Amino acid sequence: MSDNDQRWYQQPIAWLGIAIFVASMAGCIHLIVLASTHQDPALPNTDSDISFRIPATRESPDPPLAPANEEP
Repeated sequence: MSDNDQRWYQQPIAWLGIAIFVASMAGCIHLIVLASTHQDPALPNTDSDISFRIPATRESPDPPLAPANEEP
């Protein structure tokens, strides 16, 4: 092999990419473990007909107006 031919493990950018990938995976695993140990608080007013100021049921629409009898 020539002097200009370098192996992948001799490239610092490859190690930087591996380090960033491993750090991001460790962060994801850490957040998943942290989230699984904490309980979510219950939402208030869950028995109401309105959630997040949006009605849970649809109101019936107004009946259509009768067409006006127009004579030409």
